[in-house]
Amino acid sequence: MRAAILGVGFMGWIHSLAYRRSEVAEMVGFASRSSAKRAGDWCGIQGNFGPLSEQIDVSEMIVCEDLDGLLADDSIDLIDICLPPHLHVETVSRSLAAGKKVLCEKPLALSADDAERLTAMAEPGQLMVGHILPFMPEFTFLAEANENQRYGKILSGRFQRTIGPPDWVPDFYDRSRVGGPLLDLQVHDAHLIRMLFGMPAGAHTVSHLIEGVPKRYETVLNYEGRVVSVAGGVIDSSARPFTHGYEVSFENATLRFEFAAYSDGSSDTIPLTVLHNDGRIERPDLAGGDPIDAFVAEVDSAARVVAGGAVPPTLDPVLATDALRICEMQMPATHEPSAHDSVVITE
Repeated sequence: MRAAILGVGFMGWIHSLAYRRSEVAEMVGFASRSSAKRAGDWCGIQGNFGPLSEQIDVSEMIVCEDLDGLLADDSIDLIDICLPPHLHVETVSRSLAAGKKVLCEKPLALSADDAERLTAMAEPGQLMVGHILPFMPEFTFLAEANENQRYGKILSGRFQRTIGPPDWVPDFYDRSRVGGPLLDLQVHDAHLIRMLFGMPAGAHTVSHLIEGVPKRYETVLNYEGRVVSVAGGVIDSSARPFTHGYEVSFENATLRFEFAAYSDGSSDTIPLTVLHNDGRIERPDLAGGDPIDAFVAEVDSAARVVAGGAVPPTLDPVLATDALRICEMQMPATHEPSAHDSVVITE
């Protein structure tokens, strides 16, 4: 698969590393408004994981200033969109209209309705959405356990994802540009929950608002016969910039995992642990551990679709749209929804 990246920021850098390691997908070009980046100076791109950015060799790449140049090149199979969320709708729709296959970083759009319109525009196998969580070893194990029912049927789940102050994103709480932690962070868990449990009938949420957008929240999702909750958002301390994890119960075992990173470089981890109902404890030996490996698996999966394979649930725009609907269930209502209760604490 010959891919071109649109948007050379942190995600663009991480995706470029994935293409370097992939044996079935190749980054053949990119587009950036920055003349320095078009010249190969990718130094100074910052993020919260992965190796430091560096100078790259662009001598044999297709280098463009904007999307038009990439769309005009027939040798490019796929446009890999790594732009800020508020630019996804326009760039995805233009790429689809030009007949290109598309891999768009999450979220597909800033509203489920917009995401649904993009999905309707796409031909089968033309649009994919990059929700990375199911490609990470601890979450891959969970998804596979649900699929093959090695521990019986899934019964309940509790998920969390929290960050420190997102000072590097000045418009983080702007609903029209980023959308706050629900759309930027918890959409990961919403997508995973949709894969594991299907679509909930509604949600009961308590949230702390900032600028009218949930900053911190606790939610119970409505599933008949199952207990599923999700929590997280932003804390005011930069001492713990990131944490995520889950505890999911099946008929015969409970799976638990948690990771927390601290500002001093230390971390806490509860490695993936299987708590069998008979009292046995199992700690599976998971391959990988390098976060870039998950992105390699993602672009490899996209390459299989471009080669003619079916879109897997991990990349399915329908499930990505449903994830946005789950996030929207947790937002303050502007009407009186019967299925969603929201208790708001304003700041």
